[in-house]
Amino acid sequence: MSRKGKQVLGAFVDALSWNDAVRQIVVWGAARESRYVCMCNAHSVVTATLDPEFEAALNQADMAAPDGAPVAWSLRMLGFPSQQRINGPDLMWRYLAEAERIGQSVFFYGSTEATLRALNATVAGQFPRLQRAGSYSPSFGPPSALEDEQEVAIINHSGARIVLVGLGCPKQEKWMAAHRGRINAVMIGVGAAFDYHAGTVKRAPPWMQRNGLEWLYRLGTEPRRLLKRYVVSNSLFIFGISKQLIAAALFKNDRTGR
Repeated sequence: MSRKGKQVLGAFVDALSWNDAVRQIVVWGAARESRYVCMCNAHSVVTATLDPEFEAALNQADMAAPDGAPVAWSLRMLGFPSQQRINGPDLMWRYLAEAERIGQSVFFYGSTEATLRALNATVAGQFPRLQRAGSYSPSFGPPSALEDEQEVAIINHSGARIVLVGLGCPKQEKWMAAHRGRINAVMIGVGAAFDYHAGTVKRAPPWMQRNGLEWLYRLGTEPRRLLKRYVVSNSLFIFGISKQLIAAALFKNDRTGR
C-alpha cells in the first residue's frame, strides 16, 4: 500500500477513506498476508509518547487508521481536509459485509467466552453467509510459550484470512506486532467492538459519535475506570497537538517567507 498520512504525536496515522481501508484489508486477506492494522485515538497516540514498545507497535503497523475524532481532526489540520474518522467498530462491520460478499473467512480473537458467543450469534444473524473460521478467548494473563504456540496453530489451521483482535489497547497492538509473520492472516485491532456488537456494552448514540463525543458517553458509563485515563490523555493530547500544529504553521510560514 502506498501510504499517505502524518505523524500525530507518537504515531504515524494514515490518511485514508473507508473504501481505501476496506479495500486494502481485502487485498491483503486475499493473499493471506501476515499484516496488522491499528486504530489510533487520542489515548493511543499519547500513550505512544510514553511507552516505547507501544510506539514501535503503532509505527510498524501496516495501517494505522484515525479512530478517534481528535486524531481525524488533527489530520485535517495537517493537510488532509477531508479526513473522516475511521473507527474500529464500524470498520469491523463494513469489512464483515464485504467479507460475506466475496467469501473471505474471519476469526474472532479476544474478549470472554460469553461475549464471543453473543458476538457470533449477532454476526450470524446479520451476515448469514459469512464464513466464520472460529473464535478464541485467551486467558487474561500472559500465555506461556506453549499456550501461545497452540493459539497460533488454532488460528492458522482455521484458514482465516482476517483475524479481528479484541484485546483492548495497548495489549492488542503489542500482540499483533509480536505475531506478524506468525499469524498467516491480516490482524485488525478493534478494541471494544466485540462488546458493542455483542450487545454487552452499549455504544454512544449516533449524534455523539458524529460529533466526537463518544469518549464522553463512555466516561459517563464507566467513570471510575475511565476518568483518570481521559483527563490525563485528553490534556496531554491537547497540549501536544497544539505544539505540533503551531510548529507546523511556523515551518510553513518560514518556507513561504511570510
